[in-house]
Amino acid sequence: MEKVLLAFAAALSVGLSALATAWAQSKIGAAGAGALAEKPELTGTIIILLAIPETMVILGFVIAAMILLMV
Repeated sequence: MEKVLLAFAAALSVGLSALATAWAQSKIGAAGAGALAEKPELTGTIIILLAIPETMVILGFVIAAMILLMV
């Protein structure tokens, strides 16, 4: 039973962080598309802003690995 709970906790850490990242990127992407329509020189900034939320998924994966390895 303990292994099942650990696996569930690891799945939650990755799954919830992925959902949060998707929500954040959808909002940033919509705003970024509007900004790019008016100022095309903001392309680099928008790409960086879209990449920042990806760290949430990476951290969720690290937490899942720590849970499964019990560090």
